[in-house]
Amino acid sequence: MFDFLISTVTIAGIYGLMALGLNLQAGYAGLLNFGHIAFAGIGAYATGIAVQAGWSPLAGAGCGVLVAMLLGWCIARLGRQLGSDYWGIATLAIAEILRTVATNEDWLTGGANGISAIPALFDGLGRPWSALAFLALVLALVAACALLLRRLANGRFGRALRLAREEPQLAVCMGYDLLSLKSRALMAGAAVTALAGSLYAHYMSFAGPDYMVASETFLLWTMLMIGGMGNTAGVLCGVVLVQGAYALVPFAKDYFHFSSDLAGALRLGLIGLILLACLLWRSEGLVPEKLRKMP
Repeated sequence: MFDFLISTVTIAGIYGLMALGLNLQAGYAGLLNFGHIAFAGIGAYATGIAVQAGWSPLAGAGCGVLVAMLLGWCIARLGRQLGSDYWGIATLAIAEILRTVATNEDWLTGGANGISAIPALFDGLGRPWSALAFLALVLALVAACALLLRRLANGRFGRALRLAREEPQLAVCMGYDLLSLKSRALMAGAAVTALAGSLYAHYMSFAGPDYMVASETFLLWTMLMIGGMGNTAGVLCGVVLVQGAYALVPFAKDYFHFSSDLAGALRLGLIGLILLACLLWRSEGLVPEKLRKMP
């Protein structure tokens, strides 16, 4: 039971980092990024490739962050000629292209088998201290990123993102460069998400193409919509609620003697019911974004 709780909180923390990265793009900047999970995949693969080459975990995480930021910059440039809905579809296509490349390039990514034997951080401490140390690292990074992104969002940059989201023409008239704002939002969100992908690779000791399936992006979107887009506390609330629902299903399976297939369907159905309830009664999320109103 203790190991299960530690694992559940650790996974929730890693997904919390990914959701915070998506919130900066979708919540503050209003960007429909449906390929966000690609940044996490890049972080995971960069870590695996770096470890295979004999580099340190810190170097692997750094490479993943830099490559993810470069991809974010390129995706932002792609959006210059596309409307928001078409741009969202394009991001989904980019993520699928990257997943296909990762599945087929055996020499670099291990192909469909992925990269295994990625060493766990703090493994030398022994159990359960290694798991507790990793959990402490994850929670510390979540707290640091949440505070940093919240301060960023409440500052001039965050206000500019909200203005560009709500009134893009007014933002242009006030001298803001919309492409620059989108690029910085995408790059910052990509960096946080790539860091989460690197942590996930170390935790699972594996990096594979399954990390970049589209359903993972839509899970992150569900967390944002349930918790409240544009609100850091709301995003973390959504992560806790969704991961809590995921953790409760195994107990229900053992208690009611469900089959594994039924348990999987129950998990998806439970998340769907929570999302539907929020859309009907709390359409802005459990902790909605607070916008300044003109007197």
